[in-house]
Amino acid sequence: MTATARTVRKPKSHRSARLLRTLIAAGVLGVLGTWWFASPSSLAFSPASMATSLGELSGMVGAFLVCSQVLLIARIPWFERAVGLDRLVSWHRTLGTTVLFLIVSHVLLMILGVQLLTSGTPWGATWEVLTSYPDMLAALIGTLLFFAVGITSSRIPRGRISYEAWYWIHVTAYAAIFLTFFHELSAGVHFVSNPINRAAWIILYLGTAAAILTWRFILPLAAAWRHRMVVDKVVSEGHGINSIWLKGPHLDELSAQAGQFMLFRFFTVGHMLTAHPFSLSLLPSHGKMRITVGALGDHSSQMPHLKPGTMVFAEGPFGHFTPEASHRHKVLLVAGGAGIGPIRTLAESLVEEGRDVVMVYRSTSTHRLALEQELRELHPMVLHTVVGSRAELRHDPLAPRSLKRLVKDVAHREVYICGPEGMGITVENSLAELGVSKRMIHRELLSMG
Repeated sequence: MTATARTVRKPKSHRSARLLRTLIAAGVLGVLGTWWFASPSSLAFSPASMATSLGELSGMVGAFLVCSQVLLIARIPWFERAVGLDRLVSWHRTLGTTVLFLIVSHVLLMILGVQLLTSGTPWGATWEVLTSYPDMLAALIGTLLFFAVGITSSRIPRGRISYEAWYWIHVTAYAAIFLTFFHELSAGVHFVSNPINRAAWIILYLGTAAAILTWRFILPLAAAWRHRMVVDKVVSEGHGINSIWLKGPHLDELSAQAGQFMLFRFFTVGHMLTAHPFSLSLLPSHGKMRITVGALGDHSSQMPHLKPGTMVFAEGPFGHFTPEASHRHKVLLVAGGAGIGPIRTLAESLVEEGRDVVMVYRSTSTHRLALEQELRELHPMVLHTVVGSRAELRHDPLAPRSLKRLVKDVAHREVYICGPEGMGITVENSLAELGVSKRMIHRELLSMG
């Protein structure tokens, strides 16, 4: 249901984000230092050696940033608590563009260096690189896998392939890292004759692999065995929206907060190959919890067909779209579509804290008003349901004037938004016109990508 979130955070989280960025920048500077002090003295006098050495630099920085990319999404608890999985995923994507550029630069500069040295053609230089340097066949395969991951992650191709296909292409990045690692040690002049650099590079890769194995596999498998989660039942909440009830021992130990999400993998045909993020619509209690899912893609559209007893593998919880992110006593919640899941848990938690809560629930049809009865029972929260298309209503019910009519003191409230992207943008623009500071707006996007 929710794969990407953008949330205003407290100053502590901003400081932690700056610290993490500083650590990555320091690592890049360390790589630059390693390259500089181990570069041959002839670098400034030979065009061929200049191109080759710059190619090695781009390869080294690219390799370090690939490890950084992997660590950002390795589910390392400190990273997630400090920054949030949503922002880590965003950084991971941003670094991906940089890494692809560095890989291309590495390949072209290495070929250029050989071409200048041999006075041959680019094709001849390419063949020379492939046949003269050790472990280049594996490196070539790994590089092609990196290109496949990068190309399918760009905007246009990403929109034309299914999430499942994109996911498994993305997983090949692990194989790409493994295949390109060996030529770095056997062909890189900064490592072949320098045991300290070589040891540091091996530690970097081993540490990255250990983090992946620990937090992506070993600990999640141990947690899955402890909770032994299964599907309890599937309940239709309206047209295209279904609630999946889950049960298992020790679910209360998950320590999930209102507004958070988990990554779920259902062990049945059509679901077991990929994990998808869904927000909790009911927090764990007495061995049960619930997610409420909208039909946003192939995977979520198949949710009604899940059978009771289906095994579930879950990671998390994740996210900072929680009551702790807010500062004010007065809160406005705006939900649309399947965004009602996290908003429902937020509403209950904020009401229990004694906050002054108003909710605006937007839907194009009464048949899509999921969990409405539960929301009306959350006294003393004020619930406004806004139903109908803009054409039917003859106005935008989330425009500044309409929103002000519903919530007269909107400028004095902290706002949580979760729903389709278009709705979220409309509400944010309306809030800006009504004088609500961006610092007081928390937004979670519904996306399967």
